[in-house]
Amino acid sequence: MEQKKLISIVIPVYNGAETIKNLVEKIISVMKNRYQIEIILVNDYSTDSSEDVCFNLYQQHNHIVKFYSLAKNVGEHNAVMAGLNYSNGDYVVIMDDDFQNPPDEILTLINHAIKHDYDVVYSYYNQKEHSLFRNIGSWFNGIIANIMLDKPSELYLSSFKVLNRFIVNEVIRYSSPFIYIDGIIFQITSNIGKIEVKHNKRVIGKSNYTMKKLFLLWLNMFLSFSILPLRMSAFLGSIISCFGLIYAFIAIIEKFVNAELISGWTSLIVIISIFSGAQLMCIGVIGEYVGRIFISLNHKPQFTVRRGYSDEH
Repeated sequence: MEQKKLISIVIPVYNGAETIKNLVEKIISVMKNRYQIEIILVNDYSTDSSEDVCFNLYQQHNHIVKFYSLAKNVGEHNAVMAGLNYSNGDYVVIMDDDFQNPPDEILTLINHAIKHDYDVVYSYYNQKEHSLFRNIGSWFNGIIANIMLDKPSELYLSSFKVLNRFIVNEVIRYSSPFIYIDGIIFQITSNIGKIEVKHNKRVIGKSNYTMKKLFLLWLNMFLSFSILPLRMSAFLGSIISCFGLIYAFIAIIEKFVNAELISGWTSLIVIISIFSGAQLMCIGVIGEYVGRIFISLNHKPQFTVRRGYSDEH
């Protein structure tokens, strides 16, 4: 008889005390007779009682639940990376702690990945139940990913996805502290599938994604997996230089036509402002790359586990 595959379910937890218990128990109820499972909870330094709730879940289900508490808040993608490092499954499901993805749909993802032998399967929704702000952020995120990561335009970058063991092993080799999981995946494989799943409304709490967190996430995508920003800076500099040369040519012609013409301060200030702004922007982009190299060379950790609980220890 063929041994059941081991499925790891990685859940980054941030202020999810009100939802995580029901989510874990529902996952166990749905999955226990279908596959061997391990549920990996990573508390991303929550400010509510998530730590205690997760620890109690480990105590109640220590043969299934692993719990890792991080020493500081590092963001969703870094917390997911922590979970991936401690996973053992043949397939690893990544999902949020907010219960908007029904646990029943885990089977949908896994079965689709196994049937078609995909490295990764992303979920997508016929109707998303996120807030307007989150939907706008997802839309913009998708556009940037199309440009920067060569993402297939029809693919929705859902946080609810499944990875096979090959991809997980490759992803956790990534050592930079600036993590964007989907960017790493697209660097590794093109064997990617998608499948429609249900999406529930959030009934408790609100999204933890603020404008600052979204901006930092976009910055990781923008600068960590492409040199396109540097090329854009060079292109912008070339365009502005061309405008400057054209303006200089026009000014010379006007001076020849009208020797008494006095050049005004306005045009001078405009030209200086344009060139200075372009130079500062290009220097800023280069500085961001250099800064990230410096931080990476100083081995800033992706995450730091303060406490870890599993039946393996």
